Amino acid sequence: MGNACAGGNKSGDSTNRAIEKQLKEDRTKAALEMKLLLLGAGQSGKSTIAKQFKIINNGNYDEDELADYRDSIIENLLSAIKSLVQGAEEMGIKIGEEVEASAKKVNDMIVMQAVLEDYKDDIKALWADKGIQEAFSRSKEFQLDDNAKYCLDNVDNIARPDYIPSQQDVLHTRVRTTGVIEISFQMGNRKVRLVDVGGQRAERRKWMGCFDEVTAVLFCVALSEYDLKLLEDNETNRMRESMKIFQEVTSKWFPKSTIILFLNKRDLFEAKITTSPLKNTFPDYDGPNQFQPAVDFIRDKFLSLDPNSEMNRVYPHITCATDTESIQVVFAAVQETLIKSNLEAAGLM
Repeated sequence: MGNACAGGNKSGDSTNRAIEKQLKEDRTKAALEMKLLLLGAGQSGKSTIAKQFKIINNGNYDEDELADYRDSIIENLLSAIKSLVQGAEEMGIKIGEEVEASAKKVNDMIVMQAVLEDYKDDIKALWADKGIQEAFSRSKEFQLDDNAKYCLDNVDNIARPDYIPSQQDVLHTRVRTTGVIEISFQMGNRKVRLVDVGGQRAERRKWMGCFDEVTAVLFCVALSEYDLKLLEDNETNRMRESMKIFQEVTSKWFPKSTIILFLNKRDLFEAKITTSPLKNTFPDYDGPNQFQPAVDFIRDKFLSLDPNSEMNRVYPHITCATDTESIQVVFAAVQETLIKSNLEAAGLM
């Protein structure tokens, strides 16, 4: 009987060693794979961050990929000038008599059917008009995509018959994310899947299907949205909507996960903060209308929403998603955070 018991122990030890070996191999494999979930409200710059991750890790867009964005940036340009004309009319801003015919032509335009060449001169004349420029300066009072100035400043180039968008054009092109888009790339010896999910309210019900096996959440907030209303209802403040979503992400959906917080569109925020007081949105802000104190206030607002703040798991970064050089610096810091988080999750730290 003693021999039987001894034999049983050896068999059990062998089985335990095999299980431990398999678990170690699984942990090592898990440490070499990451799933990053890119979340945020609509127009926060999520998709531009995703494009930058693609450029940094997989290289620039090739000519065919660039060409695929041509129709989208033309649509952005036509939509921008039509929104400005309609905005000027709604706000009672007088435009020059010499551009009234162009304004009517643009107002009657069906964006999805329009040929840019037929409107190029009208767009240039309108964009140079003082009334349209006044409407642009008051764009927080109506819906206008924040790439409008970039598109309108580049109308001559975009209207060329042989136009192929540049890398920078692609970064400034707005294409609404619907459904789930996945980008795969290598981060050193680690395979990374970056999952970008649409941010508009109608798209958020799809988020739940992407929550499994997430290494970290990348959450995007547009700093410049503090004085803007949601596209979906034109009533709700965009930043307060982002704060509501962030609170749900940190308390309900990912209470223990690493969160990378991108406070994005710093360039647009810096340009408007001196003329559009932050206090109008946040009455408890008593600082000056200056970039750094205002950014610090917004950052602290978001950090305070994390119910597990003692874990120090939210890593904020001030970003301009269209600036590849600055994003590369941020990405290097993010990469270090993600690798550490991934090793801890795999039980290897």
